[in-house]
Amino acid sequence: MTTWTDTVAAAATLLAAAGVHSPRNDAELLAAHVSGLTRAQLLIADGPDERQRAEFDALVARRAAREPLQHLTGSAAFRYGELAVGPGVFVPRPETELLVDWALAHLPEGGTVIDACSGSGAVAYSIATERPDARVWAVEVDPDAFEWLESNLEGTNAVPVLADATAASTLNELDGLADLVTANPPYVPFEIEVAPEVEFDPSGAVYAAEAGLAVIQPLAVRAAKWLKPGGWFGFEHDDTHGTVAPEILRVSGFTDAEDHDDLAGRPRFATGRLGLLP
Repeated sequence: MTTWTDTVAAAATLLAAAGVHSPRNDAELLAAHVSGLTRAQLLIADGPDERQRAEFDALVARRAAREPLQHLTGSAAFRYGELAVGPGVFVPRPETELLVDWALAHLPEGGTVIDACSGSGAVAYSIATERPDARVWAVEVDPDAFEWLESNLEGTNAVPVLADATAASTLNELDGLADLVTANPPYVPFEIEVAPEVEFDPSGAVYAAEAGLAVIQPLAVRAAKWLKPGGWFGFEHDDTHGTVAPEILRVSGFTDAEDHDDLAGRPRFATGRLGLLP
């Protein structure tokens, strides 16, 4: 009988040939998903039975076609939790954890947070679970993504809101009251080449007109309305926006505008503080 170790090794070779960035990791995670074993247990486990082998081979073939691993397993690891994801919602990336680190460092005790363009709810979920003292609203405009958002926020104190985050009427009862606004909006310019896996994300969660700024610009204006003087706004952007993103903050009434790199040294997110009243 072929062992799980042999089965995973063969799958990793196939995934590597297909251009998958982390073939061994993905093969092991798919094997763990199918078998119900941990990755460590797979090393000494008997081989897959006929049903498991058929299921595993089918998933490996889909991953080789560059369908996201998270769609195949139904979940995405993010910080200290697992989020349910699948077709219709943007798969959260590890880089976004840096935005959460920044947000938690700038959130006062008992603060009010609005997470715009919330998608799966990754940022809102992390803030709500790591800072249960905070009041968190998560805004998402796409009905399909909103279903994932609602599911992921169950059991937290975060409130899902189906609405356009850039609209003046959205959560206008919180205007001037928020301490922190976060966002991972669509920001990829149309002409940018993306990884094949991105094609499985909803296009409306990825692309934002030619320059990639179609949502960021009005969102900065809306964030300035939500925030109390001295409140903070942080948002992700394309790595081509390292200069323009802080400038958008400045012209929208923010001070202390700066850009932050990800762990690979690429511009990743911009932050600013709403100017204090004289």
